[in-house]
Amino acid sequence: MPTYRDDAVVLRTHKLGEADRIITMLSRRHGKVRAVAKGVRRTSSKFGARLEPFSHIDLQFATGRTLDVVTQVESLDAFGEPLTENYPAYTAGQVMLETADRLVVEEREPAVQQYLLLVAALRVLNSGTSDGPRPATLILDSYLLRALAIAGYAPSFTDCARCGVEGPHAAFSPSAGGVVCDACRPPGSARPAAETLRLLGALLEGRWEDTRDVRAAVSREASGITSAFVAWHLERNLRSLAHVER
Repeated sequence: MPTYRDDAVVLRTHKLGEADRIITMLSRRHGKVRAVAKGVRRTSSKFGARLEPFSHIDLQFATGRTLDVVTQVESLDAFGEPLTENYPAYTAGQVMLETADRLVVEEREPAVQQYLLLVAALRVLNSGTSDGPRPATLILDSYLLRALAIAGYAPSFTDCARCGVEGPHAAFSPSAGGVVCDACRPPGSARPAAETLRLLGALLEGRWEDTRDVRAAVSREASGITSAFVAWHLERNLRSLAHVER
Protein backbone atom coordinates (compact mmCIF):
# COMPACT_ATOMS: atom_id res chain seq x y z
CA MET A 1 0.00 0.00 0.00
CA PRO A 2 1.60 3.36 -1.02
CA THR A 3 2.41 5.83 1.77
CA TYR A 4 3.17 9.54 2.02
CA ARG A 5 4.06 12.06 4.76
CA ASP A 6 2.88 15.57 5.50
CA ASP A 7 2.57 18.15 8.28
CA ALA A 8 -0.96 19.08 9.32
CA VAL A 9 -3.22 20.77 11.86
CA VAL A 10 -6.18 18.73 13.09
CA LEU A 11 -9.39 20.68 12.45
CA ARG A 12 -12.04 18.25 13.70
CA THR A 13 -12.75 14.58 14.34
CA HIS A 14 -15.74 12.29 14.45
CA LYS A 15 -16.32 8.72 15.51
CA LEU A 16 -16.22 5.78 13.13
CA GLY A 17 -17.30 2.33 14.25
CA GLU A 18 -16.31 1.01 17.65
CA ALA A 19 -12.81 2.41 18.07
CA ASP A 20 -11.83 4.48 15.02
CA ARG A 21 -12.08 8.15 14.14
CA ILE A 22 -12.16 10.14 10.92
CA ILE A 23 -9.68 13.01 11.25
CA THR A 24 -10.10 16.15 9.16
CA MET A 25 -6.83 18.05 8.78
CA LEU A 26 -5.34 21.01 6.94
CA SER A 27 -1.96 19.90 5.64
CA ARG A 28 0.99 21.76 4.23
CA ARG A 29 1.25 20.00 0.85
CA HIS A 30 -2.08 18.23 0.32
CA GLY A 31 -4.58 20.82 1.54
CA LYS A 32 -7.57 19.46 3.40
CA VAL A 33 -7.27 15.74 4.08
CA ARG A 34 -9.71 13.32 5.71
CA ALA A 35 -8.19 10.09 6.96
CA VAL A 36 -9.09 7.16 9.22
CA ALA A 37 -7.20 6.73 12.47
CA LYS A 38 -7.77 3.13 13.49
CA GLY A 39 -8.14 2.20 17.15
CA VAL A 40 -7.50 5.72 18.46
CA ARG A 41 -10.50 5.62 20.81
CA ARG A 42 -8.98 2.71 22.71
CA THR A 43 -7.02 3.58 25.87
CA SER A 44 -4.11 1.54 24.48
CA SER A 45 -3.80 3.72 21.36
CA LYS A 46 -0.23 4.92 20.75
CA PHE A 47 -1.18 8.25 19.18
CA GLY A 48 -4.81 9.03 20.02
CA ALA A 49 -3.95 12.14 22.05
CA ARG A 50 -1.93 13.52 19.11
CA LEU A 51 -4.95 13.45 16.82
CA GLU A 52 -7.17 15.89 18.70
CA PRO A 53 -8.23 19.32 17.35
CA PHE A 54 -5.45 21.95 17.57
CA SER A 55 -2.70 19.31 17.24
CA HIS A 56 0.09 20.28 14.84
CA ILE A 57 1.59 17.02 13.68
CA ASP A 58 3.90 15.24 11.28
CA LEU A 59 2.21 12.09 10.08
CA GLN A 60 2.35 9.26 7.59
CA PHE A 61 -0.66 8.09 5.57
CA ALA A 62 -1.33 4.85 3.75
CA THR A 63 -3.35 5.44 0.60
CA GLY A 64 -6.78 3.80 0.82
CA ARG A 65 -9.62 3.20 -1.64
CA THR A 66 -11.90 5.91 -0.26
CA LEU A 67 -10.13 7.35 2.78
CA ASP A 68 -6.44 7.22 3.56
CA VAL A 69 -5.27 5.66 6.83
CA VAL A 70 -3.05 7.31 9.45
CA THR A 71 -0.14 4.98 10.20
CA GLN A 72 2.34 7.19 12.11
CA VAL A 73 2.02 10.45 14.06
CA GLU A 74 4.61 12.71 15.68
CA SER A 75 3.72 15.88 17.56
CA LEU A 76 5.16 19.19 16.33
CA ASP A 77 3.14 21.57 18.53
CA ALA A 78 0.50 20.72 21.11
CA PHE A 79 -1.43 23.97 20.72
CA GLY A 80 -4.54 22.65 22.40
CA GLU A 81 -3.11 21.92 25.87
CA PRO A 82 -2.30 25.53 26.89
CA LEU A 83 -5.44 26.84 25.19
CA THR A 84 -7.67 24.75 27.48
CA GLU A 85 -6.45 26.88 30.41
CA ASN A 86 -7.40 30.15 28.68
CA TYR A 87 -11.08 30.25 27.71
CA PRO A 88 -10.94 33.39 25.49
CA ALA A 89 -7.96 31.97 23.59
CA TYR A 90 -9.56 28.52 23.35
CA THR A 91 -12.80 29.86 21.84
CA ALA A 92 -10.83 32.08 19.45
CA GLY A 93 -8.85 29.01 18.38
CA GLN A 94 -12.07 27.07 17.76
CA VAL A 95 -13.19 29.83 15.37
CA MET A 96 -9.84 29.63 13.57
CA LEU A 97 -10.21 25.88 13.03
CA GLU A 98 -13.78 26.27 11.77
CA THR A 99 -12.77 29.12 9.45
CA ALA A 100 -9.93 27.12 7.92
CA ASP A 101 -12.30 24.18 7.42
CA ARG A 102 -14.86 26.41 5.71
CA LEU A 103 -12.45 28.36 3.50
CA VAL A 104 -10.55 25.32 2.20
CA VAL A 105 -13.45 23.62 0.47
CA GLU A 106 -11.88 21.12 -1.91
CA GLU A 107 -10.00 18.19 -0.45
CA ARG A 108 -6.44 17.54 -1.66
CA GLU A 109 -6.15 20.99 -3.23
CA PRO A 110 -2.93 22.63 -1.94
CA ALA A 111 -3.66 25.54 0.43
CA VAL A 112 -0.21 26.25 1.84
CA GLN A 113 -0.92 29.91 2.68
CA GLN A 114 -4.00 28.99 4.71
CA TYR A 115 -2.02 26.27 6.46
CA LEU A 116 0.88 28.58 7.34
CA LEU A 117 -1.48 31.32 8.53
CA LEU A 118 -3.38 28.90 10.77
CA VAL A 119 -0.20 27.53 12.36
CA ALA A 120 1.12 31.06 12.95
CA ALA A 121 -2.19 32.26 14.44
CA LEU A 122 -2.42 29.33 16.87
CA ARG A 123 1.19 29.96 17.90
CA VAL A 124 0.46 33.66 18.52
CA LEU A 125 -2.58 32.74 20.64
CA ASN A 126 -0.26 30.74 22.90
CA SER A 127 2.94 32.78 22.81
CA GLY A 128 1.97 36.37 21.95
CA THR A 129 2.62 38.55 18.93
CA SER A 130 5.92 39.94 17.69
CA ASP A 131 5.07 43.06 19.72
CA GLY A 132 4.02 41.26 22.88
CA PRO A 133 0.74 39.84 24.19
CA ARG A 134 -2.58 40.92 22.71
CA PRO A 135 -6.19 40.01 23.60
CA ALA A 136 -7.42 36.83 21.93
CA THR A 137 -10.15 38.79 20.13
CA LEU A 138 -7.59 41.00 18.36
CA ILE A 139 -5.57 37.96 17.30
CA LEU A 140 -8.74 36.27 16.06
CA ASP A 141 -9.86 39.32 14.08
CA SER A 142 -6.43 39.58 12.47
CA TYR A 143 -6.57 35.90 11.50
CA LEU A 144 -10.10 36.18 10.06
CA LEU A 145 -9.26 39.22 7.93
CA ARG A 146 -6.04 37.66 6.63
CA ALA A 147 -7.63 34.26 5.97
CA LEU A 148 -10.37 35.93 3.92
CA ALA A 149 -7.75 37.96 2.06
CA ILE A 150 -5.89 34.77 1.11
CA ALA A 151 -9.21 33.32 -0.10
CA GLY A 152 -9.66 36.33 -2.40
CA TYR A 153 -11.89 38.50 -0.21
CA ALA A 154 -9.42 41.13 1.00
CA PRO A 155 -11.33 44.08 2.52
CA SER A 156 -10.34 47.68 1.83
CA PHE A 157 -10.01 50.01 4.80
CA THR A 158 -8.65 53.04 2.93
CA ASP A 159 -9.75 53.48 -0.71
CA CYS A 160 -13.32 52.93 -1.90
CA ALA A 161 -13.90 49.21 -2.42
CA ARG A 162 -16.24 49.88 -5.37
CA CYS A 163 -14.78 52.71 -7.44
CA GLY A 164 -11.26 52.88 -6.01
CA VAL A 165 -11.33 56.59 -5.20
CA GLU A 166 -8.67 57.44 -2.66
CA GLY A 167 -9.71 57.53 0.99
CA PRO A 168 -10.09 57.79 3.86
CA HIS A 169 -13.83 57.12 3.76
CA ALA A 170 -16.33 56.95 6.60
CA ALA A 171 -18.76 54.20 5.52
CA PHE A 172 -18.20 50.43 5.57
CA SER A 173 -20.20 47.83 3.63
CA PRO A 174 -19.45 44.08 3.84
CA SER A 175 -21.27 43.47 0.57
CA ALA A 176 -19.20 46.12 -1.22
CA GLY A 177 -15.95 44.72 0.13
CA GLY A 178 -14.89 47.39 2.61
CA VAL A 179 -15.02 51.15 2.99
CA VAL A 180 -16.99 53.05 0.39
CA CYS A 181 -17.20 56.68 -0.70
CA ASP A 182 -20.45 58.64 -0.37
CA ALA A 183 -21.29 58.06 -4.04
CA CYS A 184 -20.96 54.27 -3.74
CA ARG A 185 -22.36 53.83 -0.23
CA PRO A 186 -25.18 51.24 -0.14
CA PRO A 187 -28.15 51.88 2.17
CA GLY A 188 -27.53 50.64 5.70
CA SER A 189 -23.75 50.92 5.56
CA ALA A 190 -22.02 51.20 8.92
CA ARG A 191 -20.10 54.32 9.90
CA PRO A 192 -17.32 53.11 12.19
CA ALA A 193 -14.94 55.46 13.94
CA ALA A 194 -11.80 56.41 12.04
CA GLU A 195 -9.79 54.83 14.86
CA THR A 196 -11.61 51.53 14.26
CA LEU A 197 -10.77 51.53 10.56
CA ARG A 198 -7.13 52.21 11.34
CA LEU A 199 -7.13 49.28 13.76
CA LEU A 200 -8.70 46.99 11.15
CA GLY A 201 -6.06 48.00 8.60
CA ALA A 202 -3.31 47.18 11.10
CA LEU A 203 -4.87 43.79 11.88
CA LEU A 204 -5.18 42.94 8.20
CA GLU A 205 -1.53 43.78 7.57
CA GLY A 206 -0.20 42.27 10.82
CA ARG A 207 1.17 45.60 12.10
CA TRP A 208 0.99 44.63 15.77
CA GLU A 209 2.91 47.71 16.93
CA ASP A 210 -0.07 49.78 15.76
CA THR A 211 -2.49 47.80 17.96
CA ARG A 212 -1.05 48.86 21.32
CA ASP A 213 -3.34 50.34 23.96
CA VAL A 214 -6.51 49.94 21.89
CA ARG A 215 -9.62 51.21 23.65
CA ALA A 216 -12.19 48.53 24.46
CA ALA A 217 -14.92 50.32 22.48
CA VAL A 218 -12.72 50.45 19.39
CA SER A 219 -11.80 46.77 19.71
CA ARG A 220 -15.49 45.79 20.05
CA GLU A 221 -16.48 47.84 17.03
CA ALA A 222 -13.65 46.28 14.98
CA SER A 223 -14.81 42.81 16.02
CA GLY A 224 -18.38 43.58 14.98
CA ILE A 225 -17.27 44.74 11.55
CA THR A 226 -15.00 41.72 11.14
CA SER A 227 -17.83 39.34 12.09
CA ALA A 228 -20.20 41.00 9.62
CA PHE A 229 -17.61 40.81 6.86
CA VAL A 230 -16.91 37.13 7.56
CA ALA A 231 -20.62 36.24 7.70
CA TRP A 232 -21.26 37.94 4.35
CA HIS A 233 -18.46 36.17 2.50
CA LEU A 234 -18.97 32.76 4.10
CA GLU A 235 -22.74 33.16 3.50
CA ARG A 236 -23.57 32.11 7.04
CA ASN A 237 -22.23 32.68 10.54
CA LEU A 238 -19.48 30.62 12.07
CA ARG A 239 -21.08 28.49 14.80
CA SER A 240 -18.10 28.75 17.13
CA LEU A 241 -18.06 32.56 16.90
CA ALA A 242 -21.09 32.73 19.21
CA HIS A 243 -18.92 31.47 22.11
CA VAL A 244 -16.25 34.18 21.74
CA GLU A 245 -16.38 36.87 24.43
CA ARG A 246 -16.19 40.26 22.68
